[in-house]
Order: sequence, then C-alpha cells, then structure tokens
Amino acid sequence: MSTDGSSKDATRLRKVFRVGEFLIAYTSSFRMGQILQYHLEVRHQQDGETDERYMVVAFVEAVRKCLKEQGYSRIESNQEQGGCFLVGYRGRLYSVYGDFQINSSITGVAAFGAGQEYALGAMSALESYLPPLDRIQKALQISAQLSCAVFEPFYVEVLG
Repeated sequence: MSTDGSSKDATRLRKVFRVGEFLIAYTSSFRMGQILQYHLEVRHQQDGETDERYMVVAFVEAVRKCLKEQGYSRIESNQEQGGCFLVGYRGRLYSVYGDFQINSSITGVAAFGAGQEYALGAMSALESYLPPLDRIQKALQISAQLSCAVFEPFYVEVLG
C-alpha cells in the first residue's frame, strides 16, 4: 500500500524481499526499497566477526554507500539521512533507522510504518496465544483495521 495521508493506492510491489542472506522489509519510500532490493551489495561476514559488528560495520555502511550512490540519501544539519526498514539476519530482527543506527530489540519484535503501534501492541498481546506466523498475520489485520494507511495484501516471509 502507498499513501500520502489522504489517499491510498494498493500496489503490486512487495515491501519485503531477500538480498543475499538478508530479509528486508521497508516502509515509506518505494524508491528506497527498490534501491536496497536491486543495488545493495554487502560483503560476507568475516570469521570471528560478531553479527552485531557485521551489521554495524558492513551492512549499514553498504546501505549508506548504496543510497548515496543512487541519489537517495540526504544531508540535513550536517547529518546523513536515509530511511527506516527492518532486516532479518541469522535468526535475528534488526531495525535500521533514518540516521542509520541499528537496533535489535530484546523482545525480538519490531515494526515501522503507519500501523507500527497497532502491530507492536497486537504482537505483545498475542504472544502467549498464537504461534509467530499467526501472530504476525493477526497483527497486520489489526493494524489494517485501525489505521487508514495499512491495507492488504500482506506478504510474510520467513528467514531460514
């Protein structure tokens, strides 16, 4: 779904895709997503390099370079800005924020976009009631019910 806040357009473009070992899901700019999907190249993780170091040093730096080379990133008040998206890597979910910081919540749950608060609330409330894939589907349905900017179809991918 794409929206400008007052109108919406259901799109054929998926906002979740694989790039090598990574599963990426994005919000906001389709251009950012397309750049990540078709231009992002990340070196392989080195022996002895922790996943966290790899994500900060290799992955995020490759994203910064890619977005800059493709004319997407911008500098405001001497701070580089990109976009927000989620990354699955080696069984862990990472959040990448607009300033390129990276986080991995101890809950193992994260969301971005117009239905973010609804999805996070639903995931938390349903944690002990539903298995993960069912929780995700229900959280998406609840987000669509409560947010005018969330709309089906939903695509769910599993990292594995």
